[in-house]
Amino acid sequence: MNGTTSTITPQQEQRSGPAKTHSAKAYAAKSTSSGLAPTSIQRRAPRPQDVEIEILYCGVCHSDLHQVRDEWHAFMPTVYPCVPGHEMVGRVTRIGSAVKKFKEGDFAAVGCMVNSCGVCPNCREGLEQYCDVGFTLTYNSEDKILGGVTYGGYSDSIVVDESFVLRVSPKVDLAATAPLLCAGITTYSPMRHWNIHKDQKVGIVGLGGLGHMGLKFAHAFGAHTVLFTTSPNKSADAKRMGADEIVISKNEAEMQKHVNSFDFILDTVSADHDLNVYLNLLRRDGTMTLVGAPPQPPEVQIFGLLMKRRQLAGSGIGGIRETQEMLDFCAEHGIAADVELIPIQQINEAYERLLKSDVRYRFVIDMASLR
Repeated sequence: MNGTTSTITPQQEQRSGPAKTHSAKAYAAKSTSSGLAPTSIQRRAPRPQDVEIEILYCGVCHSDLHQVRDEWHAFMPTVYPCVPGHEMVGRVTRIGSAVKKFKEGDFAAVGCMVNSCGVCPNCREGLEQYCDVGFTLTYNSEDKILGGVTYGGYSDSIVVDESFVLRVSPKVDLAATAPLLCAGITTYSPMRHWNIHKDQKVGIVGLGGLGHMGLKFAHAFGAHTVLFTTSPNKSADAKRMGADEIVISKNEAEMQKHVNSFDFILDTVSADHDLNVYLNLLRRDGTMTLVGAPPQPPEVQIFGLLMKRRQLAGSGIGGIRETQEMLDFCAEHGIAADVELIPIQQINEAYERLLKSDVRYRFVIDMASLR
């Protein structure tokens, strides 16, 4: 993978023989309505290329809730028991004999994926998130080593191929770093791809788990940054995070002031909403990128795109190389998520609050509560 990472292909995994395992503590959902409860899962013993991590903190992503409740069944059906969590920061406890980038005691992180084919054009470019074969999700994905499905970060430990483990600076707030592994890279990656920089005007739609990170990155890249929100009570937070302007999107007069003026808009909203009102704010050749996933297909007025050569795009997470770049950028610039720390025993309550947008701006589980 461009000389920076290497993976074991599924065919090689099948030839390597059965893996040794050990028990780990976790929280899992056993059905769509069961909620999450304590359980025990099997983790493999580290192979030569593997890193074992004691999970210290795990962020709570809105996709965890969707997956646990099987709300993405048509696209990604949930296999139970389901152990969510793909925003992990922890400490390396064991390494395999071939591991070169980590040693015991290092801080390390794991994000949304734990393997990919390693040989397709996308993987070779360091874009494993677009693997042509399909990357292995951190949870609820086929476990090509142990069989069954992968289990995520709502657990006390995880074992991952070194190529999919990320370095974490010992100088950062570890709890506030955990959400960077999904919310951070999901907003950082499109801004890097579309080359956001000084002298540009950038809009962020929504100030939630994704939006608050998008706002911080747009400001750090030097853009004139405008937040669109339906919640006036978030204005003070938005200013603190770097917003130059705040627009209440329900106010048509305020919206009208910005028509044909944006170079780039990042839409982070997962609820159904009208995309056209934001597309009309783009200048000629401007781009609006979606990172939220509304449940219903949006209606797009094609002439709104044609008349100004505007672009409507989407973006997923980032590859391993770009995720490491993002973590290093955040450490250098003092960027982290705004978090509310909870014990694992409050996870079901946190899910209910998440549905009501009652968090500023990301729940993070203190995994010490599981031990």
